[in-house]
Amino acid sequence: MCGRFELKTKFDKLPKVLKQDYPSGLESKYETQNLIRPNDPVLVIKNEGRIKTTFMTWGFISPWAKEPFDKERPRPFNARSETVEEKKLFSGSWKHKRCLIPASGFFEKKYLVRKANHKTFWLGGIWSKWTSTDGAELESCLVLTTEPNDLIKPLHSRMPVIVPNGYEEQWTGQVKDADELKRLFPIMRSWSSDGWLVEDVKRKETDQMSLF
Repeated sequence: MCGRFELKTKFDKLPKVLKQDYPSGLESKYETQNLIRPNDPVLVIKNEGRIKTTFMTWGFISPWAKEPFDKERPRPFNARSETVEEKKLFSGSWKHKRCLIPASGFFEKKYLVRKANHKTFWLGGIWSKWTSTDGAELESCLVLTTEPNDLIKPLHSRMPVIVPNGYEEQWTGQVKDADELKRLFPIMRSWSSDGWLVEDVKRKETDQMSLF
């Protein structure tokens, strides 16, 4: 269901769209991440008139939350793509705040799912902006999920939405009407398993240890 992922891509190998408009100093401060968990900061592209790279908290915070840091209130890190437009908590973000999160692999139990060529891909998501009474802003996001393909089905009943390269503008851009929004749903269906691999992480670690 994608509760863990990684971004091991070096800065110079990241998708070009990520480097069009990014936070000052990111190039020198950027570090690869072997394990990204819910509530961690994640690199994201959003579109509020233009595509922009930023950081958000992975774990959706409602824009009308009274206490966003209340640990007793769950912060969804996944949402079903089939019902995202129907849920009150997510519908506004689905219409106006879709985002893309770069990853080089995601984890399902003890397995790592990645592209065979090791290239970065996009996790499709939505984001939210919470604003305090004094004007401070906090942006958060989640990853959308869909029905598993043949590769993921033996591992889990859900898998993350993978948005193909070339759809960055369409996915994140503002839509004019409901028909334009509906055109995004085919993108969220089960993606082809061609060119993807599943690695047994524990077995890989054991193999590496046996070399010493």
